[in-house]
Amino acid sequence: MMYQTSATPPAARTRPRMSRRTAGMIQSGFLILIALVSLVPVLAIVFGTFQDGNDVIRNGISFSTDWSTLSFDNYVMLFTDSGLYFQWFWNSLVLTVVQLVGTLLVSSFVAYGFAMYEFRGKSLGFILVIILMTIPFEMLMLPLYVQVNDMRATDQYWIVVLPFLAQAVTIFFFRQYFLGIPKEILEAGRMDGVSEFGIFFRLVAPIAKPAFAAMAILNSMIIWNNFLWPLLVLRSPDKFILPIGLNTLLTPYGNNYELLIIGSFFSLIPLLILFLAFQRFFVQGMTAGAVKG
Repeated sequence: MMYQTSATPPAARTRPRMSRRTAGMIQSGFLILIALVSLVPVLAIVFGTFQDGNDVIRNGISFSTDWSTLSFDNYVMLFTDSGLYFQWFWNSLVLTVVQLVGTLLVSSFVAYGFAMYEFRGKSLGFILVIILMTIPFEMLMLPLYVQVNDMRATDQYWIVVLPFLAQAVTIFFFRQYFLGIPKEILEAGRMDGVSEFGIFFRLVAPIAKPAFAAMAILNSMIIWNNFLWPLLVLRSPDKFILPIGLNTLLTPYGNNYELLIIGSFFSLIPLLILFLAFQRFFVQGMTAGAVKG
């Protein structure tokens, strides 16, 4: 009796595997190319910090320059004669940390309520959150400024922070993530006598580390680069944050291009450190928050 076998020849079995390997190599090469292209502006800024600011503005940043003209003069000027730059840097750093912590706490609390509790008006409240996501800040800016001006609360840091502690996008993201956490965890915590805040901080928050890391990176970028609202409410030069302070270097009476270029480069460092610290959670948090619920 003759038996027929369906086994494929070795060459036929290895052919699809080779094609997948080739596709992976092509994909990796394409992503590396995109990464290199994205790094060109950063490298250009680094290169520009060693050049004369007026030459950079006049001729643009070019890698084909006279290397003998490069110097550390801009760095010396930054640490010896930069005026209020480091005061602006410190203001931005403190304001970003305070607002980031407040935003993560308030937004996660609101999202936790939407995801884990049942109460009257829950659906309507979440619909309002979604509607707020579609409204640009420019539409809210004027009435919010009029209200702040009537309260005589301008030139205060708390008025920069307070209106934006509950971010609609952050609430939506946390809510989608919390929906993927089993509610049995909450019941187990209550049976053990843990308070509601204890359940959140001791049981839910550790599970949601990727979500907190992802939102920390995204919100810190927004807060650190925030320009329009602080420009409206801050008046004193010593209270300016970094984006406003750097903008004041360009005036009709004189431009400090050297400090503008090297100051812009140093403003990248805090965000870079934050991203490197949380990068292992970032992708996990973004993908999980996108598919939960």
